[in-house]
Amino acid sequence: MPIVTPLSAHPRADAIATDARRPATRWLVGVLLWLFALCAAGAQDLAAIPPLSSRVTDAAGILGASARQELEGKLAAFEQATGGQLAVLIVKTAEPETIDQYGIRVGDAWKIGKKGKDNGAILIIAMKEKKLRIEVGYGLEGVLTDVTSKRIIDEVITPKFKSGDFAGGISAGVNKMIGLINGEKL
Repeated sequence: MPIVTPLSAHPRADAIATDARRPATRWLVGVLLWLFALCAAGAQDLAAIPPLSSRVTDAAGILGASARQELEGKLAAFEQATGGQLAVLIVKTAEPETIDQYGIRVGDAWKIGKKGKDNGAILIIAMKEKKLRIEVGYGLEGVLTDVTSKRIIDEVITPKFKSGDFAGGISAGVNKMIGLINGEKL
């Protein structure tokens, strides 16, 4: 019967095992580096989210000073009276994302609403795409449902936007959101 020497007793066992793992390790490292580069390149192409510095963030520059002050006052009074938080974000573009994807990122970054209650909402307007979205925290989802938010956009804001009255459309939309949160009917 032949004597069989276990591989671990072979003088080159470590070298053989290392040589066998090298291609797999190189392949895995290569794949991971490629995925990292792909993710980093994709993240750089996303539209920036402006920092939350006030209740009205107009990165597209469409609101005049008086309209902006009026909205700021209205939103501050709402927060003082109810504890809920509403914000307005106007951007030039949300591309390459859809307004929905961009809105989720904004909601995650800004965290509007009281901690634990999540009672906030953001009216987001992407000018280039001519798209609007109301991003709603869980605490207001019973009042500002997807259907209700769509109706506010379609029936209240968009008609004013079509006539070129952006400040009026935003103000009317915010008024309707506040009214619904306070118990009014649509």
